[in-house]
Amino acid sequence: MSASQPLLDVRDLRIAFGDREVVHGVNLSLAAGEKLALVGESGSGKSITAMSLLRLVGDARVSGQALFHVPDAQGGQEAGPRDLLTLPERELRGVRGRDIAVIFQEPMTALNPLFPIGDQIAEVIELHQAVPRAQAWERAVALLATTGIPEPERRARSYPHQLSGGQRQRAMIAMALACQPKVLLADEPTTALDVSLRGQVLGLLGDLQRSHGMAVLMITHDLHLVRRFADRVAVMEHGVIVETGPVAEVFAKPQHAYTRKLLDSRPRRDPQPLPETQAPPVISARGLRVRYPVPRPGLAGWFRAGRFDAVKDVSFDVPAGRTLGVIGESGSGKSTLALATLGLQACEGELSVAGGRWRFQAAADRPLRRAVQVVFQDPFSSLSPRMTVEEIVAEGLEIHQPELTSAQRQARVRAVLDEVGLSEAQFPGLLQRYPHAFSGGQRQRLALARALVLEPQVLVLDEPTSALDVTIQKQILTLLQRLQRERGLSFLLITHDVEVVAAMAHEVIVMKSGEIVEHGPAAQVLGAPAHAYTQGLIAASLVTEPWA
Repeated sequence: MSASQPLLDVRDLRIAFGDREVVHGVNLSLAAGEKLALVGESGSGKSITAMSLLRLVGDARVSGQALFHVPDAQGGQEAGPRDLLTLPERELRGVRGRDIAVIFQEPMTALNPLFPIGDQIAEVIELHQAVPRAQAWERAVALLATTGIPEPERRARSYPHQLSGGQRQRAMIAMALACQPKVLLADEPTTALDVSLRGQVLGLLGDLQRSHGMAVLMITHDLHLVRRFADRVAVMEHGVIVETGPVAEVFAKPQHAYTRKLLDSRPRRDPQPLPETQAPPVISARGLRVRYPVPRPGLAGWFRAGRFDAVKDVSFDVPAGRTLGVIGESGSGKSTLALATLGLQACEGELSVAGGRWRFQAAADRPLRRAVQVVFQDPFSSLSPRMTVEEIVAEGLEIHQPELTSAQRQARVRAVLDEVGLSEAQFPGLLQRYPHAFSGGQRQRLALARALVLEPQVLVLDEPTSALDVTIQKQILTLLQRLQRERGLSFLLITHDVEVVAAMAHEVIVMKSGEIVEHGPAAQVLGAPAHAYTQGLIAASLVTEPWA
């Protein structure tokens, strides 16, 4: 292969399902050792384009060419280029994992839950390199060590559910690198990770790419990640590459309107300015502590369980109409804090919400349940697929306001749907549709409508935009800001996204290992962080001046 010849050359790639073509004449090239980012919103065709190169998309009709320089059967002289789209299945199986490897978006679903991590990595080595089992196991442990997993020998014997999100992603990387591939397809490899883990994994991929001389095709919608990682970027919209070029050039002077739209989708800081008030806070916590029982090792565990303090001596206030942002890594205690605020987790200390206290009795807590509502991270899993839009949004009214007639409930449902930007004019038969008929952003609007229909005082927002594309994320944040202004809502915003906190929060608390390590106005905490942990989170977010 000559220096000027691309390692992977995709020509006029077209992908169709039945009579519908979803990818239209894509042309891409990837040189040896190059890092190319393929960016676009959900539905743009970027993931299906990458997966179709290895014919991993079922029921798809693929045409065009994907020319790849495949080593010969002895792994020596170049036998290519060969067209991956016409390669016999048996030969293609030899390419998958050995020459072109994949890191999937969600390692928990990509890894087999029935086998230890080490066995799954060793299996790849055995299949492609025909080495003895013991040797494959040793190499699997060494690969885990290369990715920075502590105690790799012990972790190799762990099952996927016994590892953290970052460790599972590192195990996926180790598996992908098991046969030292020429090309790595990384499909949103950091989306499910905290900002610090995201930075670590990104740095790890960069180090391994340089040491192994791999070419990387990164599929992502995270523009900050593209700016830091990639050499070139290709922007995809509706199955078409609309712009491509060096990252610095495209980001500095985007030529296509869609590229400009993506780059302009950064959340804007627009929190509701309110005068100081003497009214009591809507949420008030003093010395809040949450403890979980855990087994104790040895004979002592037979007589008394140990305990794990998930939240330790936490105090804060949320005034009416204000937003408190809670940031921290996985395991910092922020989600446990949200559960306690929602009355779903028993706690010690003082906690007042909407003027009341949780008693953990259904009848006594019912008024508070109406005053405090929640919007979850993933709207697809939080909305019942068997209920219509009307049933989903009206469910709370049936519980908390049973005196309403069917016509009154339906009127309230229509009004709140219109308030969040969903109307019959846009979606004929809206009330009788099911969640699967809507996009991710539209489903999150449904989740908001379900919470707002009860006219709550407090919304607990648990990573409300992390599952959304950048453009949809901006729309949802703008909607939340408008609703706060119009309704005087208080938000407890749980997130690991520094940019979202910067856009929404009046005050910020930073949690680490169940404790608050920094607390203050958003501009102060994000603009001049005093604690080293906060400084690390902001640096890892890849965002410059997010508070501006």
